[in-house]
Amino acid sequence: MLSYSFEPTLEFARKLDREDKLWHFRHEFYLKPGSIYMDGNSLGLLSKRAEKTLLESLDDWKELGIDGWTQGRHPWFYMSERLGEMMAPLVGASPEEVIVTGSTTVNLHQLVATFYKPEGTRTKILADELTFPSDIYALQSQLRIRGYDPDTHLICVKSRDGRFLEEDDIIAAMTDDIALIILPTVLYRSGQILDMKRLTEEAHARGIFIGFDACHSIGAIPHSFSEWEVDFAFWCNYKYLNGGPGCVAGLYVNRKHFGKLPGLAGWFGSKKDKQFDMEHTFTPAETAGAYQIGTPHVLSLAPLIGSLEIFVEAGIENIRQKSLQITRYLMYLIEHELKDFGFAIGNPRDDARRGGHVSLEHDEAARICKSLKENGVIPDFRAPNIIRLAPIALYTSYEEVWKVVQILKKIMKEKQYEKFTNEREVVA
Repeated sequence: MLSYSFEPTLEFARKLDREDKLWHFRHEFYLKPGSIYMDGNSLGLLSKRAEKTLLESLDDWKELGIDGWTQGRHPWFYMSERLGEMMAPLVGASPEEVIVTGSTTVNLHQLVATFYKPEGTRTKILADELTFPSDIYALQSQLRIRGYDPDTHLICVKSRDGRFLEEDDIIAAMTDDIALIILPTVLYRSGQILDMKRLTEEAHARGIFIGFDACHSIGAIPHSFSEWEVDFAFWCNYKYLNGGPGCVAGLYVNRKHFGKLPGLAGWFGSKKDKQFDMEHTFTPAETAGAYQIGTPHVLSLAPLIGSLEIFVEAGIENIRQKSLQITRYLMYLIEHELKDFGFAIGNPRDDARRGGHVSLEHDEAARICKSLKENGVIPDFRAPNIIRLAPIALYTSYEEVWKVVQILKKIMKEKQYEKFTNEREVVA
């Protein structure tokens, strides 16, 4: 764990900003005056470079028409592979092991269809009870397609406290009837990082394939998927990676599985030089590109080019270092300023176990979130009682974090939240 020493003053927050080596990237983003954005773990802000590469792709369409597939500033036919190459360092993989394609859940369906091979008594899928619901829906669906009852064949590891998972409990559930394991890299409510290396080693020691949902870690923490020999992973690119709403997602497949026929085949998974032969015999790419299904959504890919340029320059290790410091600073201020107002910090304190956001618990969480928005702070509510606050390394300042806590303190002292109902909005 890194060593931190903080002071509760505004002057100290400004000192931290002056020392911030990532400060200049803040000016790359469209920040709304009078507003403090603390929801970048749900939807990252637009950067000027992402806007630029999107507009360049629009111009390619305008100027070139169909020739935009192979010409122009960002040829569409190779865009998914190019982005996979740019993204590979963020997950600790070789360029050939990463492709930008599909959506999170579509990619999960693809990977389960490929790696879930029930045989004999080994027919069950292992997940956990704290994972994001969409993953559970997909796993239930895949089991039904194979003729299995999700009530008996989807095993969800229980949490001991409703916040965290214990790796020992997950390993204990890796029994002889488990064929596949799907787990989050970071728990979306509490921000807990799972020990992916250990879990992968334990799964492989038992002959079980294991994959990870990296939606809440990609762009916030470093990964070493290839080194750890993780079988596969999948993620969205609109949170910490700032790819925009509905941005095309990504997946990783370890090179040891290259040549495995995709469970769901489509023509964009073809070898590039064979795709337009129009044969009825599928010739899959010899890389993670084989796991593409349909034509990429070019205008939802294009912003990622500019966004990832920023990540290349900033460096994921520098991003992680600031993320750890600024979340630690936020927790320090919460404990110093809000100790009398019924809040609890529901995320890990240990740097090695904490993702990119702070999980603040309160019985009136939904009402407090509404009051924060009224005061110009954009938080994120997660049922039943969590206010997620995500100071993003590339564009959140320490002074903004200081102001957020002061606003929270004012809301609680004046009971401003009481004017609102303690119910979430349609989109929480």
